[in-house]
Amino acid sequence: EELYRCCHIAREICMKPEWMVGRIIARPFIGTNKDDFKRTANRHDYAVSPSSKTTLDYLKEAGYSVIGLGKISDIYNGCGITESIRQASNHEGMEHMIDICKNRDFTGLCYLNLVDFDALYGHRRNPIGYGRAIEQFDSELPALMEQLDENDLLMITADHGNDPTWKGTDHTREYIPLLCYSKSFKNGAHLPIRKTFGDIGKTILKNFDITPSENEIGQPIEELLK
Repeated sequence: EELYRCCHIAREICMKPEWMVGRIIARPFIGTNKDDFKRTANRHDYAVSPSSKTTLDYLKEAGYSVIGLGKISDIYNGCGITESIRQASNHEGMEHMIDICKNRDFTGLCYLNLVDFDALYGHRRNPIGYGRAIEQFDSELPALMEQLDENDLLMITADHGNDPTWKGTDHTREYIPLLCYSKSFKNGAHLPIRKTFGDIGKTILKNFDITPSENEIGQPIEELLK
């Protein structure tokens, strides 16, 4: 609670126009020294609200569900979110996603962030752990795919690179993957390299017949919407 209080103060200070820091991140931990130090699952991001509408806002305003799993709500400062569910791990996030697709009849977007890839293995430069996390995700993915209907679209991507074999601890700059699946797809194909993340948002909006502002960047990925 003291860490959260300090981060609230830092958030207020850093809202000044000359700084306007994007996020203040609280990372609670347990342990008494470097040998038993361990982060808990109680991370909280204090973010600046997006400067304009996002795909999430357009969906929410149109009456669709926008379910944010993990730190999604924190990233967008709650904007455009209709429901938020926290999670302690990649595994728990996949459990939530599978449960929602299996047991709930919703129309809209369920948006999951699998933070372990980044926080536990990418930044820590732990390729063995990263590989095992990929294997775990891969083993859980069929259970999610099984729950999807013909009119569902699954998009798997990343918000940045974080090569666990690279030097330093910062994000890395390789292209990020985009894997898309629907039971309605009859033939597999390679998608060309896209110019912007905005293409994903534009694809989601066109899927729901929502026309965003002319100022929004990106182009729909038409191959996914045929």
